[in-house]
Amino acid sequence: MLAARRLTVKIGSALLVDGARGELRRDWLAGVAQDLAEARARGTEVLVVSSGSIALGRRVLALAPGPLPLERAQAAAAVGQIRLAQAWHEALAAQGMTAAQVLLTLEDTRDRRRYLNGRETLAALLSLGATPVVNENDTVATDEIRFGDNDRLAARVALMAGADALVLLSDVDGLYTANPRQDPTARRIDLVERITPQIEAMAAGAGTEAGTGGMRTKLLAAKTATRGGCAMAIARGDVARPLKALIDGAPCTWFAPESTPLAARKQWIAGMKPLGRVHVDAGAAAALAAGRSLLPAGVTLVEGAFERGDPVSIHGPDGAALGAALCAYSADEARIIAGRRSAEIARLLGYPGRSVLAHRDDLVMWR
Repeated sequence: MLAARRLTVKIGSALLVDGARGELRRDWLAGVAQDLAEARARGTEVLVVSSGSIALGRRVLALAPGPLPLERAQAAAAVGQIRLAQAWHEALAAQGMTAAQVLLTLEDTRDRRRYLNGRETLAALLSLGATPVVNENDTVATDEIRFGDNDRLAARVALMAGADALVLLSDVDGLYTANPRQDPTARRIDLVERITPQIEAMAAGAGTEAGTGGMRTKLLAAKTATRGGCAMAIARGDVARPLKALIDGAPCTWFAPESTPLAARKQWIAGMKPLGRVHVDAGAAAALAAGRSLLPAGVTLVEGAFERGDPVSIHGPDGAALGAALCAYSADEARIIAGRRSAEIARLLGYPGRSVLAHRDDLVMWR
């Protein structure tokens, strides 16, 4: 975790909210904020995926304990989200950090254009020094488009942000060979190099009073994260400084990534079917081969019908395929700005656009 360039931390309702009183654990949150500030000071960019809005809102609305109908859960989320955002604002501000609220649904991570918008927003926030605090948008999500638990949301956010480490703070200190609450012989597994059917069989389904997640959902999150090149840890969060405790050697389970985040992303791009073709001149071809982004000035021809975020193939002056990319513009927009300098984009399109036709992180070259 100390070597992580970008770290995502997931915090569940049971840690953040006192289940008996329905109140925020402010002292605990202050300790987490201090941990995040120390990570920032080490040069690690940090994101938070935080549950808690429903748990906070249900107390204000005097809702009975137990599962809630969707409309009441959404009402509780609407009330609690304000309190959750304010709590994070205050805790991070005390450490000299700026909190930014980001609300997502499952559909936002499935739709390519929404995914790209979300990724660029997270990247912009981090570049400006803000700390994104992400939660599921429970007030508008339906059963069909909800994550249902923030473990899987955290894994999707980690990949969307290009994080190389994800820490799920939980009420357990890792994955055990059996449910440790029921089997005294169960032992913790310190490192999972690959998630096999045997590993999946070890997951227990018990959740907590305030949250919806169990070990099964954490393994699903681990599958998503590690396949995308992000290492993941399950660690105990109910201590005063949970990230510091982890650095100091607290027990946990780490899941090893299958590749680096960038390599996994490029493998994903390489496997997509292109919806258009972008031809470039010799100068652009050389720049792409050197690992640079594709600028509009180097584009000579745009073929096909595609939208922003769709995959396209890249072709050199001789027509040979050079690689593939996710295009930052639609086909119609790309044709308008092809061959032009980036400074002309706003005048040509009538609105400020991105300076590149395809960012280098969205490009994979064949040769």
